[in-house]
Amino acid sequence: MLASIDVLVSGAWLLAAAVVLDLSIDAQYLGYLASTFCIWHLALYLKGSRRTDTLGVGSAEYKRVLSASLFTAGFVSIASMAGGLEVGRELVLAGILPGTLILLFSRWMMRRVLHMRAKQGATLHRVIVVGRATDLTYLTRQISAKSAGMYQIVGLIEDTNSPVVVEDVPVSYSLDDLDYMIKIHGADSVMVAGTLNDGPEAVKNLGWRLEKTKTELILASNLTNVAGPRIHMRPVEGLPLMHVEPPAFDGARMWAKRILDMVLSVSALLVLTPVFALIALAIRIDSAGPVLFAQRRVGKDGHEFTMLKFRTMVVDAEERLKDLKGSNEGAGPLFKLKNDPRVTRIGKVLRKLSLDELPQIVNVMRGDMSLVGPRPPLRTEVDCYEQHTFRRLLIKPGLTGLWQVNGRSDLSWDDSVRLDLYYVENWSVVGDLIIMWHTFKAMVRPQGAY
Repeated sequence: MLASIDVLVSGAWLLAAAVVLDLSIDAQYLGYLASTFCIWHLALYLKGSRRTDTLGVGSAEYKRVLSASLFTAGFVSIASMAGGLEVGRELVLAGILPGTLILLFSRWMMRRVLHMRAKQGATLHRVIVVGRATDLTYLTRQISAKSAGMYQIVGLIEDTNSPVVVEDVPVSYSLDDLDYMIKIHGADSVMVAGTLNDGPEAVKNLGWRLEKTKTELILASNLTNVAGPRIHMRPVEGLPLMHVEPPAFDGARMWAKRILDMVLSVSALLVLTPVFALIALAIRIDSAGPVLFAQRRVGKDGHEFTMLKFRTMVVDAEERLKDLKGSNEGAGPLFKLKNDPRVTRIGKVLRKLSLDELPQIVNVMRGDMSLVGPRPPLRTEVDCYEQHTFRRLLIKPGLTGLWQVNGRSDLSWDDSVRLDLYYVENWSVVGDLIIMWHTFKAMVRPQGAY
């Protein structure tokens, strides 16, 4: 299906580019056009853009399409210069680059179709999960919430005879039932959650056992904060070695992130100036006090900075906080109250639509924050951090982030920390763009904003 879509999109766009550029159709040009078409599709295949393990969830699918297309653009440009052809740059600009946007859009549309089918019970993989009770419960919850149309868990096998209850999923307590469960549930994959009771030998035996059923074996890594692009398997004389690349906290990728922050923040300030003026006017009309609220927050490496927001509370909100401590509905050290009496009428609207955060674009331009990153904490929150939580401060806090598009104030403290640490370990520029897009959708359909 995806291969057919890729053929239609890239072929049609290359031909359209030829018509627009009014290129003469001769044998040399037709050969060049056909070669570009073949190289593009070979790159899409070799980069794994159609692999089912990335379809429908995460950013890897989009990254692979972008990588393959950029490789093709660079290759054909160099080839055209070497061959003395003058159409290389024009074809890249008018054909490959716009065609890449259409490919990405088609992937997005296919993802929507996949998600709609998943709601009707149709997914890419029907999975039986094997492991210990705690691992089964966690993995089932995460896959149900995050895998969209990728995996549907149809059965569980608990490996240690510990009780496990997962709603609407049958549970067995013996690996002897595996073949039977694969058959009756139509499973095509078996996932091992964490470590099995009999150790690594059990995983090897399980893999051999699944050969006769043509069932795929999936291992859920204990490296829960490490994403796929940082993990590489390199076999050495039959010994599979898992290499985990260190996360990027400096270097060229961080400079690219800073350039993206500067370009988009300056552009946003220019475009949103009328919006800023209207919000400021509404705040002044609604209640007495300043338009902006400035608060000290903790940034990269523990350095404090002044974060800006549109004021959404009454001016004496900090003084009234002590009277509301007993009603706290926030997670961990956070203070949150769904119906906080300190919030003004216009403040409720601004918070629901996340418009109160817009002045932080100035913080991004200054370099205090990034467009995407961990949530900027208060000093009182940092003082309560456990040791591993300090990794949140290894990069700049963000105007938005995974916490913003995954429930915000509805998240538990542990889930909020987990999302921030996952971002710190695995961020990328393409991933940032995807989070920005999801942020826009979250602003249109807000969840957990109060």
